[in-house]
Amino acid sequence: MFERPDVGERAVLVHIDFTAHEETEDPEEFRELVTSAGVEPVALVTGSRKQPSPRLFVGEGKLEEIREAIQCHDADVVLFNHALSPSQERNIERELKCRVLDRTGVILDIFAQRARTHEGKLQVELAQLEHMSTRLVRGWTHLERQKGGIGLRGPGETQLETDRRLLRERIKSIHKRLEKVRRQRHQGRRARHRADIPTVSLVGYTNAGKSTLFNRLTAASVYAADQLFATLDPTLRRLELPDIGPVVLADTVGFIRHLPHKLVEAFRATLEETTEASLLLHVVDSHDGRRDDNIEQVENVLAEIGADEIPVLQVFNKIDLLEEFQPRIERNEEGVPVRVWLSAVTGRGLELLFDAIVERLADDVVHHVVVLGPADGKLRALLHAAGSVLREEHRETGETLVEVRLQNRDWCQLLRRAGVSEQAVRLQDPVS
Repeated sequence: MFERPDVGERAVLVHIDFTAHEETEDPEEFRELVTSAGVEPVALVTGSRKQPSPRLFVGEGKLEEIREAIQCHDADVVLFNHALSPSQERNIERELKCRVLDRTGVILDIFAQRARTHEGKLQVELAQLEHMSTRLVRGWTHLERQKGGIGLRGPGETQLETDRRLLRERIKSIHKRLEKVRRQRHQGRRARHRADIPTVSLVGYTNAGKSTLFNRLTAASVYAADQLFATLDPTLRRLELPDIGPVVLADTVGFIRHLPHKLVEAFRATLEETTEASLLLHVVDSHDGRRDDNIEQVENVLAEIGADEIPVLQVFNKIDLLEEFQPRIERNEEGVPVRVWLSAVTGRGLELLFDAIVERLADDVVHHVVVLGPADGKLRALLHAAGSVLREEHRETGETLVEVRLQNRDWCQLLRRAGVSEQAVRLQDPVS
């Protein structure tokens, strides 16, 4: 076997169109992925085949073209915009004498660079180890079999078997630690459920502007950049909404076309924040020519993690890149907001997004005009303290009309604190 270089910063990209396959990867998106990984693409080798070669994925002629590109550009890694089998990856490396990675390997490398939290690093390591477990080869050909001392001689355990055993043990250990994280997250969600605090989760294709929008909405400082998978670790922030009260806004990892299944499995603890949300904000890059395809890919991943039944509000971002486009809310036939057009960078349309979120979450909002007597001072004080009083009118009889708008759960809680039953409250129709 050849000696693999420690790093590979100059890459030859390979993209093959297969006529027998309906879905093909996008070479431009792959170039963005490679650049996001910190690698310099020096050449792109393209071609077309009816179907992949079982042994080398590409034909002999295309393999020679890749070899020439490596020599011409002094490249030290070849990146395939496809999923390679372990044997194909090994065979191509043996032929080219060069490091070879497939699309999944590139995505895993980006995730390894971007993980910052302890949980994120564990999830990435788990995905890498499970990917690596199918690609182990005998890296020490000079070692035959490990020998024991006197009385322990025998075939022993091969180096490859040792590697596999160590990998299995490490994977088992990470699963245990991630299970502990999953339990901690579940406890946090239970606490929010007990407090009846809704969760709004940001989802979307990578580089759609989720983190920029998250920072705008919450005044947070989550890292945001114009690159794929700029942020990886989930972030939760408290957000106050009129009439709704506190909600938890969650920024999650971005999705991508053909996101590796092992990666989805590894990040299941993180993605559970999405599956438990009250509302999903599906952020879409309105300027991207692949907009409709990206929406479909996100919906596929949501279905895979069991979040396809959660209400969705589409947020068409980056309208500042469109010509003469104004922020607006689009509604369905029932008048429910289904899409908001805005720019997270400039802030145009954010007030419309707040209105749409409030409207989508306000199914349980009550609007009352309460008739309060002199003895109802405690309830009146609690309504004012909650910030739910819209107007107040004092009558000559000593009664006070208080118009309030708040969540039904908060209304019931205030009545209990004031020691007033719902049946004892005198209500009038709200004045329009």
